[in-house]
Amino acid sequence: MKPMLLTAAEEIPISNEWIYEVKYDGYRCLLHWNREGVKLFSRNGNELTHLFPEITLCSQRYENFIIPYLPLVLDGEICYLTNDFKSEFSIVQTRGKMKSEDTIQKNSNKFPCHFIAFDLIHYKGLDISHFLLLERKSLLKSLFETIGASYTVQNDKNELIQAIDVFKDEQAVWEIVENFNSEGIIAKTKTSVWSSGVRSRQWLKLKNWRYITVILTKFDKENGYFHGAVYKDSSLNEIVILKHGLSDNEMATLVAFFQENGKQSSSQIWELEPSICVDVACIDFDGKKLREPRFHKFRFDADPVEATWKAMLRSLNPIPEIVQVTHPDKPVWPKSEIVKDDFLLYLQHIAPYMLPFLQNRLLTAIRFPHGVPGESFYQKNAPDYTPDFVQTMLNEEINYIVCNNIESLLWLGNQLALEFHIPFQTIDTECPTEIVFDLDPPSVNEFTLAVDAALRMKNIFDQFNLQSFVKTSGGKGLQIYIPIPKDTFSFEDTRLFTEFVCMYLCMEEPNRFTMERLKKNRNGKLYLDYVQHAEGKTIIAPYSARGNELGCIATPLLWEEVNERLKPTLFTIPTVLERIRKIGDPFLHFREVGEQQDFESVLTNLKKLINGKKQK
Repeated sequence: MKPMLLTAAEEIPISNEWIYEVKYDGYRCLLHWNREGVKLFSRNGNELTHLFPEITLCSQRYENFIIPYLPLVLDGEICYLTNDFKSEFSIVQTRGKMKSEDTIQKNSNKFPCHFIAFDLIHYKGLDISHFLLLERKSLLKSLFETIGASYTVQNDKNELIQAIDVFKDEQAVWEIVENFNSEGIIAKTKTSVWSSGVRSRQWLKLKNWRYITVILTKFDKENGYFHGAVYKDSSLNEIVILKHGLSDNEMATLVAFFQENGKQSSSQIWELEPSICVDVACIDFDGKKLREPRFHKFRFDADPVEATWKAMLRSLNPIPEIVQVTHPDKPVWPKSEIVKDDFLLYLQHIAPYMLPFLQNRLLTAIRFPHGVPGESFYQKNAPDYTPDFVQTMLNEEINYIVCNNIESLLWLGNQLALEFHIPFQTIDTECPTEIVFDLDPPSVNEFTLAVDAALRMKNIFDQFNLQSFVKTSGGKGLQIYIPIPKDTFSFEDTRLFTEFVCMYLCMEEPNRFTMERLKKNRNGKLYLDYVQHAEGKTIIAPYSARGNELGCIATPLLWEEVNERLKPTLFTIPTVLERIRKIGDPFLHFREVGEQQDFESVLTNLKKLINGKKQK
């Protein structure tokens, strides 16, 4: 079997005969599911099962419910979701090229991919490809409901087998595609059947093109391709090789221009000084080249110096129209040469990793209206001009912002809310969802004290069989997290634990650690703050920037990074974005770990210990 293929289109078909889906950028895949498990096959029939073991592992959770419906064949896409409506193709592509079993396993944990099902081909061993699309969709939804799998796409790294969302309103889905920078839209007729290997006009794909201004630098007569570049750090950086999209007249004009004005560097190649710009349509950038590039139009009005790497990144990541950006070139961290638009771009890229920690939490922001350094103030109350798309919640006479979506995050960023502080519980519980220890050295020069304390704490937590996570504070210290089951333990419960751990460390190293709240009385020791972990208190959110001169980020770490080489100044906006691409998110499985954490046993034993001491 080979997947049914899509036909490219330039306009969205509009009638009651069509339904619509978001197009995800990944590997097209057929999933075969029988009593022995699942197997994944590419559009060319190559088996992919061993490359994505996390999908196989996820399927096992449904094995007690799926048996009556086997064997099955599902048509779908292997994706690495960065939000509910966008997949990062470069990660899927990298995963698909791996050979080493150890490398494959490590990356399945760091960069877990989803299988997004959009069609059901075999059901209970029967070929239903001739059923009408709506009938197959209905069976697919019913199947996923029955086995407990998600029948809507969510960027949940634990639920890796999901069914795609179906839309009836083409404008609604196109708005989603634009807001979330998705690859495009797929339109399908409700009565279409599934035909193996056929490119059908009943399934249409429309790309969400991004337009990048590039400088044409080279023409290769041998293959007819033009090379395009943008300026990066005052040097030209090649980002595209293209010829598609040019009409015969446009091709002839460009060739003549190169041959008349360029320098011939070989018998087939002409090179040109920066002088002529064009707009190139593409769907993305893979880190080296624009993806699926095609000529769009000449830009005789463009100055080549304006074709920059920064302009390319902004064009690839347009801000949702609903968010009005003001003064994008305003300096925010002048010492690091970061302006407001750089900060907004950071928020766009980091949103998938940061928003889960802001979700359903009362936000306290620190705004720097004139950048850093400069005047700053805490903002708890949502201002009168807060737009409707930003959720708010009244709590103890304060109308807090609840930052639950990318639009709200970007709106706050435009207000130069640089620091995002959150409580330890969500709005739907009075219990903490994590325990956090704040390790606060006297200054950044004594940061090694925080490293020492963190490693000692980890050793304690390991003995308790508690899995812990660590991040920089973005300032001069470290913060250790222990996620716990939601809505289970009170702040009084967690206080017993945090106080015990801090007292133990102070007894072990009284010359290095202290619980003294007054700075003047700490005598150069590291402050172990357990009092801060309480209802109504807040802590800096993972991946939030800080209002120091370098704009350091409160950055989740791997435990092996916590050593003598660790410095908080290593983690700025550019470096954090790069480490996300390379090592993934160290807090990826945070909530999953929390729900499985056996804090009950620790608390029971601790209460026995405390009661025993009291009796003595």
